[in-house]
Amino acid sequence: MASIPAPDEEPQDSTDAYVGMDAEEAERRAGERGWSTVRRLAPGAIITLEYRVGRLNLEVDGGRVVRCWKG
Repeated sequence: MASIPAPDEEPQDSTDAYVGMDAEEAERRAGERGWSTVRRLAPGAIITLEYRVGRLNLEVDGGRVVRCWKG
């Protein structure tokens, strides 16, 4: 019987630290900290809700991050 694969570890990074940052700077920082995918979203955007390990979501309004969450 095959073993169950373990999910990759996510970067140990505070999502709160991204709020208020310039969107370009936030994306650069996320890449440097090991996030494999960064998704930039407009406020109220319709998105899929599946959780993806290693993905960071940035809600951006007026060029600034107003919300940030994993998955």
